[in-house]
Amino acid sequence: MREAGTRGHCYRKEIMINTHADVVGSLLRPLELLKAREEVKTGRISADVFQAIEDRAVDEAIALQEGTGLKVITDGEMRRLSFQSQIMEAVEGFGEFDTDAFLWGDWCGDENLEKVGKKRPQGLGVVSKLTRRRHISLDEFTYLKSHTRRTPKITLPSPIIAASWWSPDLSAAAYPTLESFLADVVDILREEVAELVRQGATYIQIDAPIYPLLFDSQFRTFYEGLGWDLDRWLRLGIEMDNAVMGDFPEVTFGFHL
Repeated sequence: MREAGTRGHCYRKEIMINTHADVVGSLLRPLELLKAREEVKTGRISADVFQAIEDRAVDEAIALQEGTGLKVITDGEMRRLSFQSQIMEAVEGFGEFDTDAFLWGDWCGDENLEKVGKKRPQGLGVVSKLTRRRHISLDEFTYLKSHTRRTPKITLPSPIIAASWWSPDLSAAAYPTLESFLADVVDILREEVAELVRQGATYIQIDAPIYPLLFDSQFRTFYEGLGWDLDRWLRLGIEMDNAVMGDFPEVTFGFHL
């Protein structure tokens, strides 16, 4: 960039911008892993065989990212049903769920892609007090950290994502209000961050794509139907995210919208 100097002279100023790239979302799961997920559910393969296949998929995801020169590495979220599913799999109280718990709504791409629509499952809703069976993402992180010399990044869902898993009808006995439910979600996620940091995590991504979805009329109607208007969703959502991230100055927090 050229800037004018004194007395009609010009000089050149060099501007250095430090940028990097890393994987934000999930990588596509290999067919072998997709098949193994179904087979382990039906008992056709053992849990040990499935874990070996899962580990191999993670190893391939790491190699792919390292091969392209990325300095920050994820496990491709190979071990998850959805990017947001780990909390429901690690914590008791959510009841039964499947992929529709994460994919409901109307989705479409460009004019060449078919529109996909799924109704929110009627049985979706936390049914009892949340109790953590295991850490949400710690095993993912420790495996990733031990298999790359580059910066390992782990992802966690924003508390605001969990709002769609509360139901005024199904959840009232355990959590009479949405606020009381999300307060427990915040506590669980904050404890997870603290443990990840204790185990050496220096880069944690908070997944919160619900924020832009709130500006879609269909999704906003559903979420405002839970009792909060748009301003309150945004204000309290940010407050909850800040509570989860806490005070860890040595950690870089990425934010996925």
